[in-house]
Amino acid sequence: MSGPRPITLLIAALGGEGGGVLTDWIVTAAAEAGFPVQSTSIPGVAQRTGATTYYIEILPVQTSELGGKRPVLALTPGVGDIDIAVASELLEAGRTVASGFVTPERTFVIASLSRFYAMDEKIAMGDGRFDQDKLTKAIKQHAREALLLDMETLAKQSGSIISAVMLGSIAGCGRLPLTAEQFEAAIRADGKAVENNLRGFRAGLEAARARLAPVAPRDAKKLAPKTAELLEHEVAYSLPLVAQATAVEGVRRLIAYQGVRYAQLYLNRLRAMNDADQSAGAQGKLLKEVARHLAVRMSYEDVVRVAQAKIAPERMRRIAQDELRVQNEPYSVHDFLKPGIEELTQLLPPMLARPILRFSERRGWLGRVYFGMEINATSISGYLRFLMLAKLRWLRPRGIRYQQEQTQIESWLELITKAAPLSSGLALEIAECARLIKGYGDTYARGLANYRAIEARVLRPALAGHIPPARAADAVASARTAALMDPEGESLAKCLAEIDGGASMALAAE
Repeated sequence: MSGPRPITLLIAALGGEGGGVLTDWIVTAAAEAGFPVQSTSIPGVAQRTGATTYYIEILPVQTSELGGKRPVLALTPGVGDIDIAVASELLEAGRTVASGFVTPERTFVIASLSRFYAMDEKIAMGDGRFDQDKLTKAIKQHAREALLLDMETLAKQSGSIISAVMLGSIAGCGRLPLTAEQFEAAIRADGKAVENNLRGFRAGLEAARARLAPVAPRDAKKLAPKTAELLEHEVAYSLPLVAQATAVEGVRRLIAYQGVRYAQLYLNRLRAMNDADQSAGAQGKLLKEVARHLAVRMSYEDVVRVAQAKIAPERMRRIAQDELRVQNEPYSVHDFLKPGIEELTQLLPPMLARPILRFSERRGWLGRVYFGMEINATSISGYLRFLMLAKLRWLRPRGIRYQQEQTQIESWLELITKAAPLSSGLALEIAECARLIKGYGDTYARGLANYRAIEARVLRPALAGHIPPARAADAVASARTAALMDPEGESLAKCLAEIDGGASMALAAE
C-alpha cells in the first residue's frame, strides 16, 4: 500500500536483560495507541558470543484511518533500513554498525556505555578488550544521531532492570508517536515488578531528555547549581570525544568520593590539561590518560575510604556468597588493622598534625610504631566504629593529607604541562608515572618514595635539558617499569644509575 512508511526499530539485548519484555512493552503501547505494529525476534547463542535481536515495525497511522486495510509489515530488518537501533551494551551497538543497519542518513542509535565482555576479550592473553573510545567514535560517525548513556548504572540506582531504562531512553528520544504515559501504561499492564520498572523507565526518560536538551551557554551554566547530571553534561561540551567516557567515569567516582564540588575541581584540571594536549598534538590521547590517572589520584586511599570499604554492603555480600558460601547461617568478618601515626593524623588540620609528626619523627616512631587492632565488622560495635570513620568525610578537605595530596597532584600536572610542548611521548610517560602512587600505608609510602626519586633524577633533569629529548621518554619508561617490578627500590636504583651515566655520555658527545 502507498502512504507513510513504517517506523523500524532494531533492539540488540543480551540474554537475561529483558529484551523480550522491552519488545512486548513497545508493542503493547503502540497497539493500545491504535497503531499497527508487529515484532519478531532472532535468538542469539549462549556465553556472550552474540545477542538476541528483536525487530519492530510501527505504522504511524491509526488503524481506524486505514479504511479496513491491513498493512504488510516486514519480519526481518533490512540493511540501511533502520530508524532506531537500541543496544543494551556498547559492543552490541558496534555490531549493528558493522552489520550495516546503522546509517548516517537515517538511524538514531540508543545504546548503553556499559560493557559485558565477549569471550574473545576474556580469553586473550593480554588486554583483549575492544577500545571503548573507538567503539563510541564509530557509532557516532555512522549514526545520524546517537544517545549513549550508562544504562547499567541507571538501572542499579533505580533498582530496576536495564530494559526498563532502555524503554525510558526510547521514550525520551522523541522518535516514536507514543507518549511517556502510554509506555508507563504498558508497564502497568504487564503487572510484573511495576514500581521498580517505572522507576527505571523514568530514570532513562530523564537521562535521555537531559542529554538531548540544547546545551546552554557557558555563562548560564556557571549560574546554575552544580549537580551530578550537570557535571556529566559539562564533559560533553568542554572535552574532546576521545576523553569523554573516561572523564564521565572520573566525575562519578569523585562525586561518590567527596562530592560535586570536588568533581568540579577534577573537570577544571582536565580543561587546563586539554590545552596541554593540543600543544603536544596528542589528539586527546594525553588528556584521556591524565583523566584516568587523575581520577584515581584524587580518590586516594585514606582512613575514611578504608572505613567505607570495610562496611560496604557489596563487600559483605561477596564475602558471604563467594568466600564463605553461606546462605542463612550466621557469620562474622574480622578485620585486622595496623594504622601508623601518619594514618591517625590524616584528618587533623596541618597546624595540629605537623607538631605531632615532627615529635614522632624525632623519636623515630614514623614508619616503626603501629597500633594493631581487630574489629568485628559484623558486630554492632565494630560496624559503628567503621561507620563513624566513614562519616568523617566532611573533615577530609581540612586535613593535612588532603593538602599534601593536592600539592603533589598539582606538581605532577605541572610537569606534564611543561613536557607537552617538548614531546607528547615524554608527557605521556610522566602521566603514566601516577601508577606508582597507590594503595595505603607502607605500600603508598614506598610508591611515593619511588616516584619522588624518578622525579628528582629523571623528570626534572629531562625538562631542564640535562637528558637529551630523544632519550627522555625511554628513560622515564624504564625507571617506572623498574619501580613497578621491585617496590623495594633496588631495581630502580640500578636503573637510575644507568640513566645518569647514559645522560652524561650523551651530553658529552653533543
